[in-house]
Formats: sequence, structure tokens, C-alpha cells
Amino acid sequence: MSHSHGFREDARSGLLRARPPRDAIAWVERSLEARVTSIRAVKGGTSSAVHVVRVSSPRGVESVILRRYVVPEVNLEEPDIAAREAHALQFLSSTDVLAPSVLAVDTTGAEAGVPTVLMSRVPGRLDWAPNDVAEWLRGLASVLPVVHAVPLTPGHRFGDFRPYAPSSWDPPPWMQRPALWDRAIGIFHGPSHDNERVLVHRDYHPGNVLWRRRRVTGVVDWESASIGPPSVDASWCRVNLIGQFDLDIGDRFVGIWEQISGRRHHPWADVVLLVDAMSWSGPRSERGRGDMEHALARGLAELAG
Repeated sequence: MSHSHGFREDARSGLLRARPPRDAIAWVERSLEARVTSIRAVKGGTSSAVHVVRVSSPRGVESVILRRYVVPEVNLEEPDIAAREAHALQFLSSTDVLAPSVLAVDTTGAEAGVPTVLMSRVPGRLDWAPNDVAEWLRGLASVLPVVHAVPLTPGHRFGDFRPYAPSSWDPPPWMQRPALWDRAIGIFHGPSHDNERVLVHRDYHPGNVLWRRRRVTGVVDWESASIGPPSVDASWCRVNLIGQFDLDIGDRFVGIWEQISGRRHHPWADVVLLVDAMSWSGPRSERGRGDMEHALARGLAELAG
């Protein structure tokens, strides 16, 4: 399953933006012992329906986030997705990572209709058009060392990182050098070249980072959190930056991350994650396609030593 969501609308948007049904609203009210007064859909994303829900109770008025996994194929492939997200957020609640708090979870959809997580609302908004790119990249990069330093207690239930299979094993039709794809697929199916194990977000990119007054206020969408090499998060963010901007911006991000973290980026993560990213729809411009292909060629060359 390719997790390319986070920054664009698609054919599922009508389903994801629809008002939650009565069962889901009633579940929120029971869970919080409060009355729902307003509901607003959040744009972006393709795997879940996210709404800002305003509630009123004797304690006062507050806004919370209702995340419902309404896409049938997502639930079929990942029936434990809501449970994983709730576990990740509960695990992070005692750490320095800026993430929402779990308020309630319906892992099977027995009460809310579909697997659902109710969580606190982190202040801030997405920023895909920064005024100061250098400061923005530094802010993005500064989050990852905090995540990767989280102690892994024996009781954690995070799975091991696995790269998502591409939508097709054939090379994308737009590739100028399809032989690169064949080499990349060989790496994809082989053993990991980077065996460092830390907590990784797994879907880290600007579409999952909230900002306020040019500072990061939180990171959302933790359902894919897993244990793997820290370069996974740096690479996936670079892939998304290439798709939205260009290779230079992506490379600047990784360079800043290396500087802040003191780590050296491993090219294995670039290769296996580009296999996923290049397959689902490809960059939206000819330059983006060229940048992706160049990044893949470079990663393969670095791995070859």
C-alpha cells in the first residue's frame, strides 16, 4: 500500500469530507461526556476522514480531532490501523515528541461505525509555502532527532519497518533509464543495508507537521510508526519535498538533518522508498520526474560504493 497522502485532494475526497454519521457523533459524545456543537472537515489526506469537532460540557468548550478510517481497502489491508495509531500516541504521551493525546479509540468500529481514533487537537496548521525556506527546513529537520531518541521500552508494540511494495513492479513509463528500476527492485527485495533500530514516524513529511508562528507545534498521523533506520524518515521527507519542490530542496533538508542529528544518511532508504514513491503516480512535472530518477541513480551509485 502506497502512503503518498498528505498534501493533495483526490477521487476519495467526497467520502473523506462527508459529515460523520450519527453513530460516530454519538460515540464522541459518550466518550467525552459532552455535546457536539460543530463539525468541520480537514482537507488533505487520502486514507482517513479527519474532522475538527467542537464539543461543549460542564468543563467548558473545546475542539478535538476525530479520525475515522472509512476507506474499505485501507481497513482490509490494515485492520489494526486504529489500534496502531492509538498505541503510538499513548506511547509518545510520556516523551518529548509533540503529538496529539488519545481521548478514545474504537479499534473495530463496533460503536463509531468504522475504526476510529479521537484525539486532542494540536494547535497550528500545515505549511507547504514557507516564507523562509531555510528556517522551515531546519524546523522540519529538528523534529526527527527527538523522535529517533525515544527510548524503546520492552513493552512497545511497534512493528519493524518494511518498505511498501510499488503499485507495479514494471518501471514507470516515464523513466528515461528503466535499467535503474531493475537494479532498485533487486535492492528492494534484498536484505536491509542499514540495521540501525530506532522509532521512526514512517510517513514524515510537511503534510504531517503543524506550525504556529514559524515553530513546529506537533506531528500527526502516527499509524505507520515502526522500528527501523532513522534515514527512513529523512528519505521519505526528501521524497515528498522533491515531489512538491525539487531535488535541491530535498537535498538541503537531508543535509540539515545530518548536521543537527550528527548522523550520516544511508542511501538504502532512498532506493527502497523511491521504488514506492515513483510507482504510485509519479511527480507532477517533467522536472520532478527527472529529479526522482536522478535521486534513484545517485542512491544506487552510493550503495555500490
